[in-house]
Amino acid sequence: MIIFLKFDDMYKTMRSIFFTFIVWASVSTGCSSQKLQPSNINPQTIKPAAERINVYLPLIKGKRVGIFANHTSTVGNSHLVDTLLKLGVNVVVAFGPEHGFRGDTPDGIKISDYRDEKTGVKIISLYGSKRRPTPEDVKDVDILMFDIQDVGTRFYTYISSMQEFLEVALENHKPLIILDRPNPNGYFVDGPVLDMKYKSFIGMQPIPINYGMTMAEYANMLLGEKMLAGKANEIHAYNITTTPTADTPFHVQFIKNEGYTHKSKYVLPVPPSPNLPNMQSVYLYPSTCLFEGTSLSEGRGTDKQFQVFGHPDLPKNLYSFTPNPNAASKSSKNFGKVCYGWYIKGTPEEILKQVDGKIQLKWLMEAYRLFPNKDSFFLKGNSFELRAGTDQLKQQIKEGKSEEEIRKSWEPKLSEFKTVRKKYLLYEDFE
Repeated sequence: MIIFLKFDDMYKTMRSIFFTFIVWASVSTGCSSQKLQPSNINPQTIKPAAERINVYLPLIKGKRVGIFANHTSTVGNSHLVDTLLKLGVNVVVAFGPEHGFRGDTPDGIKISDYRDEKTGVKIISLYGSKRRPTPEDVKDVDILMFDIQDVGTRFYTYISSMQEFLEVALENHKPLIILDRPNPNGYFVDGPVLDMKYKSFIGMQPIPINYGMTMAEYANMLLGEKMLAGKANEIHAYNITTTPTADTPFHVQFIKNEGYTHKSKYVLPVPPSPNLPNMQSVYLYPSTCLFEGTSLSEGRGTDKQFQVFGHPDLPKNLYSFTPNPNAASKSSKNFGKVCYGWYIKGTPEEILKQVDGKIQLKWLMEAYRLFPNKDSFFLKGNSFELRAGTDQLKQQIKEGKSEEEIRKSWEPKLSEFKTVRKKYLLYEDFE
């Protein structure tokens, strides 16, 4: 399905027009990236938008294309850019986020512009000296595309990258196609809603930790609620039609996934980033990433990132591990020290049952209870607040509030977000 969006003063009542255009397409090329372990969670009957080539290929043929992509931008076993080049598409530039265009750079490492060795395509880094393309970067581009796998949490920064890319497209009057991908954590909504005084690149909008939307749905909300920066909110689409042709003008166009709903438990075809190596880490990430704002190791420097967490000062009878520099993380907390803590172990199916469709606070609360020096549990500054999206959670944990009391404090903002979210969903919801 293709969604054409019109943004005008009546957006709230006439949000979109759409039609169904079903095409089966398949591309078979050599393997280019690591596969995640298969799972019995759900048969993979879902087709990400990038694989629906015959739907969007007519819209980019003969045009100069700029693509925001990384190693998760796959068509079968091939990178999207490699696939499009083989099909004769004129990809003139690609934009890469953290971890790089091919996803082979450790976390936190700044990246400069370069030429892709495999294709010769110019890669402009948006994780180095700048986070968004300049007008100069897009001046020779006829159309922009965005295709990156998200994991559905506020502090996983690809939604921030997408927002800034969307703003650049609108401000520079460049049509943008967003190729949607399923959200592996899109089956629930939970967590404190961001207090905008803690707005940062790891949280740019007043949404909960786990927001239950795909990239296209999230962009749909940004546009509909006028949440973009500056003049991007003032841009109007033009000549909206119901017939997709190469001559159909648009500002923003979504290509939907096929076979996906928010009840789906989608297993990612490749790891979304170096420190989310398997589905267990992906399912735990919305809960255990909060440990990044504490003095505990969250498992960086091991092969169980976001599945283990601990500290040298915790009781020695707990699970032990020693984080050290590796390909995914060159530096992080407690490297080279034996840490004691927890290992959330199990198959993806077992981890899903432990997560139970909500942000799990029990691990964080128990770690604080056992930590000997309470004053040094949370990192100095506002590192924890930026991830939690509020200063309230830290205070509640310090005061020994119950999980029930903490969850109650997330209302009514969480319910208000859920109401807004419903307006912009492109797929059947989980409730």
